[in-house]
Amino acid sequence: MKFRALASTCAIVAFAGVAANADPADDTLVINGEIPIVTHTDAAPPYIEGLTEQYSGWHFREADTRAMEQDDFDNPGMLGVEAAAANWNEVDGTAGKACASCHEAPESMAGVRTQMPKYSEAKGTMMTLEMYINECRTERMGAEAWGWDDAAMVNMTALISSVSRGLPMNVAVDGPAAPYWEQGKEMYYTRYGQLELSCANCHEDNYGNYIRADHLSQGQINGFPVYRLKDAKLSSIHNRFKGCVRDTRAETFKPGSPEFIALEVYVASRGNGLSVESPSIRN
Repeated sequence: MKFRALASTCAIVAFAGVAANADPADDTLVINGEIPIVTHTDAAPPYIEGLTEQYSGWHFREADTRAMEQDDFDNPGMLGVEAAAANWNEVDGTAGKACASCHEAPESMAGVRTQMPKYSEAKGTMMTLEMYINECRTERMGAEAWGWDDAAMVNMTALISSVSRGLPMNVAVDGPAAPYWEQGKEMYYTRYGQLELSCANCHEDNYGNYIRADHLSQGQINGFPVYRLKDAKLSSIHNRFKGCVRDTRAETFKPGSPEFIALEVYVASRGNGLSVESPSIRN
């Protein structure tokens, strides 16, 4: 009882800095003057509770941050994309192959990011983009697997995502994906840590509000990998999940864990209909 009282007090303190609602910026995103990005819809997917409309996290950033994403020359995340483009053509592993050996140009990957995570009948499990990349490396190239948050891996997911910019997210929620989606949904609404906070407490109940100096978004992940200004590097989806759980003062899960894969399925589905916009820029 004492711990629960302390935890509830901590949660109140955590939200003590929440100010009056500050509406998402009324703005539109067009990248390089030629790629229109759907960052707002008037209705959320019918299977999503608690949202009546969708907003990309882009709407919750300051004007100068939003402007950086409008031009690839100003977007520091594109440095990672360029590094991955060079890596795409480099032979690695015992099979003497590069990514380009099978997939030719990166543009051949257009549309892939929109469906991630995706259930693999061949593997009998839900696969993230990172898992597909490592499958290619180990089973086709004879190369070593990359770590989930290795720079090479995050850069490659950004490259593959970048060629889908402007295409709508369309992650499956039924069929063999359904059990993963249900697990992710349960996690989304579960309170974690000493602060007893769930994903929904911030990104559903309080989006548009401020917690301390941060303008809370809906937590959409259509822009991942994102370039985080505070870290000066690209960050993966699971890295952000890890940070959020850690911030509740809980023992967090590892990137690539079954828990985070399920959570990614559910959170990605909350953004179905929004455009892929990676590499996006966030605080």
